[in-house]
Amino acid sequence: MPPTKTHLDRFAIGLMVLFCTIWGVQQVAVKVANAGISPVWQAGLRSIGATALVFAWALARRVRLFKTDGTLAAGVLAGLLFAAEFALLFIGLQYTSASRGVIFLYTAPFFLALGAVWLLPHEPMRRAQWAGMALAFGGVLVLFGENLIGPAGEAWKGDLLIFIAAIFWAATTLTVKATALVRVSAEKTLLYQLAVSAVVLPPLSLALGEPGMFAPTPAVWASLVFQIVAVASASYVGWFWLVRQYPATRLASFSFLTPVMGVLAGGVLLGEPLTPAVFAALGLVGLGIWIANRPTPRNRV
Repeated sequence: MPPTKTHLDRFAIGLMVLFCTIWGVQQVAVKVANAGISPVWQAGLRSIGATALVFAWALARRVRLFKTDGTLAAGVLAGLLFAAEFALLFIGLQYTSASRGVIFLYTAPFFLALGAVWLLPHEPMRRAQWAGMALAFGGVLVLFGENLIGPAGEAWKGDLLIFIAAIFWAATTLTVKATALVRVSAEKTLLYQLAVSAVVLPPLSLALGEPGMFAPTPAVWASLVFQIVAVASASYVGWFWLVRQYPATRLASFSFLTPVMGVLAGGVLLGEPLTPAVFAALGLVGLGIWIANRPTPRNRV
């Protein structure tokens, strides 16, 4: 099913910048919450809380969640992919650093673009989009690439797991775009993923022997609430609404903005150093996004 729009308008661009900022701040929230909640258990709690919140929101808006619409199989698949992505990400971070992990995680837009060639023929990739995405990824490498230099030890295990997580991230978006899920509400699409991950992640945490919640300070609780309300509920509902309305490949190019926003948030909220590389990366990512999303003459309005 072709998207309603063929290119991103100002409203979509504004929302994507807002969401990428929220997802960047999430990196800080996860760091704070990790001081008191195990990673996979934290992801499970986030899914449980967000499931309840999005379900209540959908009921208040009278969204038809239980109508037979042929989305059950695709919804469960999307939920399993969603759960696998976060499980692999959090497990991988036990072996490798967050900065190395970012590089491998943000290969996801390229997998999305490659999958779109076969699964989303109505969203053709132009050479400018490939070039823009490559430039934006170059900005991520400027920011974190030096962490790939030097002895890696066992970091390759985490790198590999996060690289696979990136494939699952792309596969989740492709599942939404290429199946009946693209015709249902953003709330229902998200609830499939949240509910399945809420069931899968807590038992996985127990199987991994995580201590669970071991130091629930006010800061840890605040970080978890932010993830539930702002990230997994509000921003994800908005993201899946955008995926229904706009080309996924154009939206994906904005994801490169998230790690840069995360570093900026770390500087503002945690006092982490902001080096010239941060601003160089922001410039490269911004230029890459502009090139990838610049409308062709026939799409100009």
